Amino acid sequence: MHLSTESLFRILGTILGAILLGFLGYTLSSQFSFHLGIGTISAALVGAILGFMIAPYVTTRPMKALRSNLAVMPVDRLVALLAGILLGLIAAALFSLPLSLLPTPFREILPFLSALAFCYVGVTVMMMRHKDLESILRRIRLTGNSEPVYDKVDDSILLDTSVIIDGRITDISKSGFIRSTLLVPGFILSELQHIADSADSLRRNRGRRGLEVLSILQNETTIPIQITDMDVSEVRDADSKLVALARDLHCPIMTNDYNLNRVAELQGVTVLNINDLANAVKALYLPGEELEVKIIQEGKEYGQGVGYLEDGTMVVIEDGRSFINRTQNVTVTKVLQTTAGRMIFARI
Repeated sequence: MHLSTESLFRILGTILGAILLGFLGYTLSSQFSFHLGIGTISAALVGAILGFMIAPYVTTRPMKALRSNLAVMPVDRLVALLAGILLGLIAAALFSLPLSLLPTPFREILPFLSALAFCYVGVTVMMMRHKDLESILRRIRLTGNSEPVYDKVDDSILLDTSVIIDGRITDISKSGFIRSTLLVPGFILSELQHIADSADSLRRNRGRRGLEVLSILQNETTIPIQITDMDVSEVRDADSKLVALARDLHCPIMTNDYNLNRVAELQGVTVLNINDLANAVKALYLPGEELEVKIIQEGKEYGQGVGYLEDGTMVVIEDGRSFINRTQNVTVTKVLQTTAGRMIFARI
């Protein structure tokens, strides 16, 4: 019969609890003139029950939790954890000699307690500041004369959630205009997954679309895309993390988010806005040129008709209301550039 690890430790805990509390019961019974057999057996039974119940919580279950956490822990955090333990043990070793000169029982207890305390402090400090250390090690290369040389990541672009959900990044990547590596931080991927799991159907569909866009970028484009676990622990929200990471890596952010665009520019981070790109590559029409456009709806002013070009540019046609649902040749009279995009005014 197969015996699980937890069952084995329960058996060992039962035996150990029975022995320890049985010995305690025997000692107390002899001191207080109580019946030795009854006191010893009663204490041993209580110890066996407690050992059976508590054993998994002090053996297998903490180890399982530790193993699960270590399995999903990023490499940088794992290195910081081990470095913190190592530094704590070194500090404890240095303090163990003077502590061993103290009288009993301090000479036996304090070195062990100091090792625990120094390991805790070392791990805490390294886990809190591991990103700063990683950034320094990543950005600074020591030359022969020990002068720091900062390494810039100019061939990478950080992607924001908005630009991934937008989806036009796939067409831009397939066109060959982008040659840089696309970086998707883990916190952006987590935000996409959170949106995809939303109870709101619209948000859920947007999140799933973003995940599909990432899949297309990985499988159907020649542009390298990389999911990175680089993070900025000092800030919490994704936008601030993205700006801080871009500043550390000296690389631009690609986004459609107006607020993120403004914040990044104020902090000296280069922003690649797909909406600006779309407006820049739209065909330029001058007054007097002719267009062919299908008029699909009424305009705001009396008699106006509205149509759209293939790139989404709105065309407002004077006296075009009577030509709704018909394709007409129109002449451009004025081109207006607004914050929402480009508008063309024309007449039949």
